[in-house]
Amino acid sequence: MKILLIGEYSRLHNSLKEGLQVLGNEVTLLGFKDGFKDFPVDFPLVKKWDYGFLKKIKLAVLKLTGYDISSYLTYKQFKQNQKHFKGFDVVQLINEHSFFCDYPHEKKILDYLFKNNKKVFLLSAGDDYTYVNYNFNHPENPSIVQPYLNGKIVDNDFSNVLKFKRKSFKKLHEFIYQNIQGVMATDIDYHIPLQNHPNYLGLIPSPINLTKFPKRELKIGDRIIIFHGINRGSYYKKGNDFFEKALAIIQQKYQDKIDVFVTENVPYNDYINRYNQAHIVLDQLYGHDQGSNALEAMAKGKVVFTNASEIFENHYKLIEKVAVNALPDVDYLVVQLSNLIENPEELKNMGQRARKFIEKEHDYLKIAQHYLAIWK
Repeated sequence: MKILLIGEYSRLHNSLKEGLQVLGNEVTLLGFKDGFKDFPVDFPLVKKWDYGFLKKIKLAVLKLTGYDISSYLTYKQFKQNQKHFKGFDVVQLINEHSFFCDYPHEKKILDYLFKNNKKVFLLSAGDDYTYVNYNFNHPENPSIVQPYLNGKIVDNDFSNVLKFKRKSFKKLHEFIYQNIQGVMATDIDYHIPLQNHPNYLGLIPSPINLTKFPKRELKIGDRIIIFHGINRGSYYKKGNDFFEKALAIIQQKYQDKIDVFVTENVPYNDYINRYNQAHIVLDQLYGHDQGSNALEAMAKGKVVFTNASEIFENHYKLIEKVAVNALPDVDYLVVQLSNLIENPEELKNMGQRARKFIEKEHDYLKIAQHYLAIWK
């Protein structure tokens, strides 16, 4: 098959592309490189007029006229290469807002893709109209909406989520759903809001390219290493405030037994290299299922503090824990960390179970085959 993947979040489409290519398909990736993570893309898009003085001019023009210069410049980049984006058997959008444009320019790009390719599918792999509105309507559901409702995040810093509540995004959502062959969720957090939706084709777990993560046993010496990678832009969304408070207590309690490494806003390759020696990785709170960073750490046999709720465990019929379900509770996090530090054998065993779980449920070739079956 000839396949066009659009957009990139945490290496999801890169891993899927690798799996599809091994299975003999022709795959092209178009989109942004996911910010500072800088993932490889065949046709990279660059968001222009988004920093410094040019951004100030853009915002002034937007306020005075309603015209978004950045959206026009993204559309122009797409237009310059549009001959490369037609004639595909399958196009897959990673999100309802894959091009980060205003409604008129996003619609123009999508309209071209709908008219010039055989089938278009959508992923629910991040914030979108259905996911965001579901969580505002169900504030008890663990999601990134909870720290916002608790007043930890101001509107300005939550604009990438709040935008999906605007009328223009409802309009974009409806336009997309009228033209796609279906939508798939990449984990349980996005599966829950889509249940019973007529366009929903089911949950396909995120692919992990296991060839990049050779199987190895977690070696535990005199000290246990804890890694905490912080993306400052999503500090409260990921629950980093709880992790930092818990770590401060743990460092006092076990200063002779542990080393703690903390990084902020580093590119993907640097991030991976820095946590390679870790035994425990602190990932995120507020959810049911793991994202790509947690899955890759689990593939390396590490113990990850992440989303691993009872709903997740029931879905995969798990008898033993493959990750620690991280909750927004400092005392709880301290207890969980303490148990692992004091019981290194359980640390090693959970790491082994994590690896086996990834092999069974997230192998990139199995996932690529699942996508091919759905698309056909």
